[in-house]
Amino acid sequence: MKKILSTLIMLGFFIYGFGQTNLYVNPAFESIAMNHEVIAIAPFKTQVKLRPKQMAEISTEQLHNLEKSEGEAIQRAMHSWFLKRKKRGSLLYIDLQDPRTTTSILSQNGIDYDNITEFSPQQLADLLNVDSIIMGEYETNKPMSEGASVVLGVLVGFFGTTNSATMNMSIYNGEDGILLWNYNKKVRGSIGSSPDDLINILMRKASRRMAYTKSDKDKSL
Repeated sequence: MKKILSTLIMLGFFIYGFGQTNLYVNPAFESIAMNHEVIAIAPFKTQVKLRPKQMAEISTEQLHNLEKSEGEAIQRAMHSWFLKRKKRGSLLYIDLQDPRTTTSILSQNGIDYDNITEFSPQQLADLLNVDSIIMGEYETNKPMSEGASVVLGVLVGFFGTTNSATMNMSIYNGEDGILLWNYNKKVRGSIGSSPDDLINILMRKASRRMAYTKSDKDKSL
């Protein structure tokens, strides 16, 4: 009984639940991250859930293109989020691979948005020559990227930002592919008008338990 209780207490230090939020931090993340120099961010696999009437007005190919556009927009927004923290001095010792470089290297090796999940984080990090890789899934009922939102507005007759979004994001160690950090959060209501707004909201609390960021980071963002 004592052993079980001790295990639960230990888990409590690294797994946090805030209603629709779950955050996991590998106990060794901080020590492993000390040796990291470059991280890459992969396009997020995205699912745009439309109403039946909206689905009737859009083809499978068009929906696929919307989801791909959303995934790439989230990738860019996450990259931008890290760059802003690096500029403000709240990001420790790491460099970020430009998303265009990431996409180009993956493409040269026959990997794209459609088949990226067929490869392990370790394989991807090795191809990209990075120390860790950020991957994730994103689900929404309206697209947030400007291009996707405009296209969807023309096709099915509505514009606007999402009012429901779920993000599941993970950081993997490049050397062995182990999970270092996982964040799962669902948000509803007014969450801004762009992928950057969404990432700022999602990362506001989660970044405080990320080994790449300083503990005295700007809590207003």
